Amino acid sequence: MSHTPTGTEPAQPPSEDDHAFFGQPRGLMTLSGLEVWERFSFLGMQAILVLFFAAEVSDDGMGMDPGTAASVSAAYGTLVYLVSVAGGWLADRILGSYRAVLYGGILIACGHYAMAVPTATMTWVGLGLISAGTGLLKPNVASMVGKLYSTRDQRRDAGFALYYMGINIGAFAGPLVTGWLGEHAGWHWGFSAAAVGMTLGLVQYVAGRRHLAGRKHAAEYALAPGPMRRAVLTITAGIVVAALVATALVLAGWLTMDRFVDVLTLVSVIAPVVYFVVMFRSPRVTPEERGRLRPYVVLFLASVVFNFILFQAYSTMMLLASTNARTEIFGFHFPASWYASALGAFEVALAPVVATAWARMGTRQPHASNKIAIGVILGGLSFLLMVLPTSGHADGTYEMAAWWIVGSYLLLGLGDVLLETSGMSATTKLAPKAFASQTMALWFLSLALANGIQAQIVKLYGEVSNPAYFGVNGAIAVAAGVAVIAAAPWLKRTMHPVH
Repeated sequence: MSHTPTGTEPAQPPSEDDHAFFGQPRGLMTLSGLEVWERFSFLGMQAILVLFFAAEVSDDGMGMDPGTAASVSAAYGTLVYLVSVAGGWLADRILGSYRAVLYGGILIACGHYAMAVPTATMTWVGLGLISAGTGLLKPNVASMVGKLYSTRDQRRDAGFALYYMGINIGAFAGPLVTGWLGEHAGWHWGFSAAAVGMTLGLVQYVAGRRHLAGRKHAAEYALAPGPMRRAVLTITAGIVVAALVATALVLAGWLTMDRFVDVLTLVSVIAPVVYFVVMFRSPRVTPEERGRLRPYVVLFLASVVFNFILFQAYSTMMLLASTNARTEIFGFHFPASWYASALGAFEVALAPVVATAWARMGTRQPHASNKIAIGVILGGLSFLLMVLPTSGHADGTYEMAAWWIVGSYLLLGLGDVLLETSGMSATTKLAPKAFASQTMALWFLSLALANGIQAQIVKLYGEVSNPAYFGVNGAIAVAAGVAVIAAAPWLKRTMHPVH
């Protein structure tokens, strides 16, 4: 479809904003604040979601077996990040990044309010709304962070590290609140807290909008009026038809939960392949930009491997914590879902350390590909560590010390800070100009693929021994990280201007 740029330069915030937030642009505080509350709501809900699925119906849960609960939770994550493709395209061609993020946040808040209603139907409606809203918000808010910096700005990686620290403040606080409410008041009270958190995030986002770079009423590469009308009608009709077909298949008994999970996994594999092909063949992508996409494929696959491990912090690791880990430290008892806060706490603590290190090292800091490779290796080691406390038990009634899971999350948290900040920063640098928001969405498609694979692999949890499960998955991740390090010479040559 044809498109017309609506402006040659994005709207810029006041000049005094450039170093107003710890030496970073003032807009970084607005976007980080939004992510604090978005992650508070999203990960606060996700920390109790798999436990809610696995809880008995008599305990207001869904009554699923652990493997199915983990698989459905992963499938929900797959859907969240698959929708990010549409979110990136809508921002580029119709809405613009600012409005895409705003409308996405509104959908997320509505989804959490729906999940606060204690019925199964509203649970699924809420998860659908959250999936749609996150797909609009996530790729575009990260792209807006990238717009605060020039490509060669040495503060860029440090800025993304601070942004990621904001994400993990929410990741730390969310499970503390929702976990306590879920255990002491009921699961749906936990979901209510997530709704309030997202509402607060929207309020501060709108209040700080003048500090954001690239804030426009229209998209930077908006479709012409005729194609835009056709696109809106096509999207609306597609949503209606898909809903009708899905309803008919459910009523006919064909679209079961297991088949829905399988379909999402298949789509998560096909979507990034198609998307890469479209970008490589697009006439709007220059030969130089196309050359930078090739090393990006390697970074994409590294992200898939790492996030396959990371997302299990909210599925298999949460199930393991609820059945085989002590929920007491120094005499203080806590909900099992609070383990998820340890991951956020480590990332909050480590992100400024990493940001400071990169800022001080300047041009001497490790290449982005090596940062990502080390992150993948640390993710693998976090699973290999779990082989030790889960080995040598005659049955599944043992309880490991809390420090084993905390130690695993320490490794995982450091790996996440290294990989995600460098990966998101590199993505905004390597993105073809005509696909800016959509290339950020492609990074999130790596998260969809990681969840899609997880949705199948976690079915083995409980079917094979825990040492075998964590050991094999961890070893594969370590091997993948070593492979990226081996490819470093080629990556350094081809990833210009990424250093």
